[in-house]
Amino acid sequence: MSGDKHIFAIMEHIQGAIKPGSFEVLTASRLLADQMGGQVFAVYLGPESESEIDCESLIQYGADRVLILRHSALASYTVSAYLEALLPVIESRHPEVVLLSASIHGKELAAALSARLKTGLGSDCISLDFNSAEGLTIRRPVNSGKAISTLVYDSTRPQIATLRANVFRGAGPDASRSGQVECIEVQISENSLSLKVKEVVQETGRNLDISEARIVVSGGLGMQNAGNFKLLQDLADVLGAAVGASRPVVDDGWRDYSNQVGQTGRTVSPDLYIACGISGAVQHLAGMSFSNCIVAINKDPNAPIFSVADYGIVGDALEVLPLLTSEFREVLNA
Repeated sequence: MSGDKHIFAIMEHIQGAIKPGSFEVLTASRLLADQMGGQVFAVYLGPESESEIDCESLIQYGADRVLILRHSALASYTVSAYLEALLPVIESRHPEVVLLSASIHGKELAAALSARLKTGLGSDCISLDFNSAEGLTIRRPVNSGKAISTLVYDSTRPQIATLRANVFRGAGPDASRSGQVECIEVQISENSLSLKVKEVVQETGRNLDISEARIVVSGGLGMQNAGNFKLLQDLADVLGAAVGASRPVVDDGWRDYSNQVGQTGRTVSPDLYIACGISGAVQHLAGMSFSNCIVAINKDPNAPIFSVADYGIVGDALEVLPLLTSEFREVLNA
């Protein structure tokens, strides 16, 4: 088994529901496995049984096998519990590559795995390629997205990478695929857990994860106050979008840190990014410049945000947003 070129695709989930970014990890793993002549293992960590997990979808998105690592300590994500569950399996099965989402948890877990396994890590990757001579080659944005770095791993294994969301979508599920499911009751010592989750409190509402959303509507100080973010939420509700924010907005307490887009916040690559009242500081551009289409709304015609925008509206966001929301609602309802 150790001679095969396995790819471990680590799945993220919320209460058993697989996150969209993990299906992209499976899509990328399938493409890479086809180049390598290997197999894809969708690795699911949690207390759920096989019947409680949508293993069929994992197989349809590219997994040859679904590997379920079960333990009560895996009910909520902590890096210590996930490490204790994953490391023995990785060390015994010798995967060639381990891929994760470039989410907050994915980046933390990837870094911890890299340190414990003494192997290389490529973060926030936008492309993967494999050849027998060089092994895995990745491309990732650097210098606030102004350049693309190409990295080739050395001979250490496994090779670990986190993948930027909304980049590796693929053609979707293939209902003709079949695979196997294996469940392992892992051993986790209580003494090894540096952190234990006592309670999980979820924010109410219909908020999407901005790092995985296909459409993001973001606001800056041009929104003038926290109450005006309702205009962004109204537009987001019509478009099925997530609401983001610039760092000054978060620093002023108008929005939670989880909404922050930028170098010190979340990196997003949606199909559509609408920047409302955002000047376009380089730190913000670093987090959203890879969006497929950028629409900027700003009163200042010389705002830096217009330099990266595909479409620009010079005007007060507080006046433009209700008009946009009304027009989009009318068109989409029609």
